[in-house]
Amino acid sequence: MSDRTGASAPPLALIAGPTASGKSDVAVRLAQAHRERGTDAVIINADSAQVYRDLAVLSARPAPADTGDIEHRLFGEWDAAQPCSAADWARSARREIEACHRTGAVPILVGGTGLYIRTLLDGIAPIPPISPDVRAAVRAMPVDQAYAALQREDPERAAVLAPADSTRIARALEVLRSTGKPLGHWHAHREGGIGDSVALSPAILLPEREALYKRCDLRFAQMLERGAIAEVQSLLSRTLDPALPAMRAIGVPEIAGYLNDQWSLDEARERGSQATRNYAKRQFTWFRRQPPADWPRITYNDFNADSILEIILHK
Repeated sequence: MSDRTGASAPPLALIAGPTASGKSDVAVRLAQAHRERGTDAVIINADSAQVYRDLAVLSARPAPADTGDIEHRLFGEWDAAQPCSAADWARSARREIEACHRTGAVPILVGGTGLYIRTLLDGIAPIPPISPDVRAAVRAMPVDQAYAALQREDPERAAVLAPADSTRIARALEVLRSTGKPLGHWHAHREGGIGDSVALSPAILLPEREALYKRCDLRFAQMLERGAIAEVQSLLSRTLDPALPAMRAIGVPEIAGYLNDQWSLDEARERGSQATRNYAKRQFTWFRRQPPADWPRITYNDFNADSILEIILHK
């Protein structure tokens, strides 16, 4: 991920970190702080689940009562039937950031989807469309065979992937076989990033892990109380492709299993809580290691938004 910044453009604030870390509350308080100083601010979503209007509860999308009269954009903009790729989101985010800059407002990105943030700042690899025949053949391979093939054909990519990572293995193999060039070649030619043209003010939130995991458990329990079951029931009634991102969002398969009598509500709750904790753990590791070293990492035990903002402003 790039750490390049430009001094000529208005600032772009970034509040990022794992799920349940209090990012949204901190972003609202930061926007209010700008407003108190006489500058408008707009919060722009950078969470891959909160883009879907059908996942208001399960994505913990900010409710009107939580926004503090601060304008929020790219929340609930996509229908569940329409996949939102990192490139799709980055194009929309660029437009919103440019709109903020034209009016002198401070754009505040908030979210935990590292791929979205990386694509926006560093651009996307210009990979040509994959041949449907190649894709079908690769996706039909058992993961062990696909990994062995990747080891032979692109050992550099295979060396950085786990042998059981079926999604990334298949992607690397299909790109190589369809384009004739390895994924590393395309990644070296990224285009469309805004990292060179904005002044970036990032903050990575990394709360104490055990406290974070407890918040994950509490969050999923609250989702069940606040309408998550009805939300999943509505999604299932549309008979959408189960491979769609919205249908694979945390909580949807777990609650669907309960609705389809595969397991009890208690088991759905435990499965959903565990999936949320696992996701938070992966995000925590990504945000600790992947962003540039000079991006401030904010550690804390107290999830009070004002306290966290105070730490950010004095870094």
